[in-house]
Amino acid sequence: MNYCNHCGARIERRIPEGDNRLREVCTACGYIHYQNPKIVAGCIAEWGDRILLCRRAIEPRYGLWTLPAGFMENGETALEAAVRETQEEANARVEVSGLFALLNLPHVSQVYMIFRAEVIAVDGEPGPESLEVQPLDEMSIPWDRLAFPTILHALRFYYSDRRAGAFGFHMGDIVKNGDRASFVARRASPEERPQGAIASAHR
Repeated sequence: MNYCNHCGARIERRIPEGDNRLREVCTACGYIHYQNPKIVAGCIAEWGDRILLCRRAIEPRYGLWTLPAGFMENGETALEAAVRETQEEANARVEVSGLFALLNLPHVSQVYMIFRAEVIAVDGEPGPESLEVQPLDEMSIPWDRLAFPTILHALRFYYSDRRAGAFGFHMGDIVKNGDRASFVARRASPEERPQGAIASAHR
């Protein structure tokens, strides 16, 4: 960014008074252009004893497999975004049962919110961002062809909980070290843990 969105004057990177981080600040009107993390919302969409995976038709990670997920739009909730992305990418209508995982990716300034959901209906062909959509069980998932570390860890948590007979809430950071990414768990205090089921949403 070189020019202010408010007045058109040049901006400079400096630490504003009372702050402790470099910001993009207008040299004329003083407006601070904050750069904030992006939120990605998606679903582990259960169809019987299988879940829906989408093979990406877009970059990055063209041709690799992922959960239906994408960036939140302005004016919608995380739940609404997860339901919309599942409809757009998998052409599936779902009923959400709860928030399953919250994964931070500080190296790319993103936060993933993954919900558990039940497939109500699949309406024909996948959306334009997916080459194909398949209902897969644990043994059929192409674990070495998953698009993102967040998807790998979310699925590991899901099947671990499923084998244990109880689904929990998983929170942590995906930490990048060269070409490898590892998961660092973060424990939620009792007042931070999601309580109860989340109401269904349909699109």
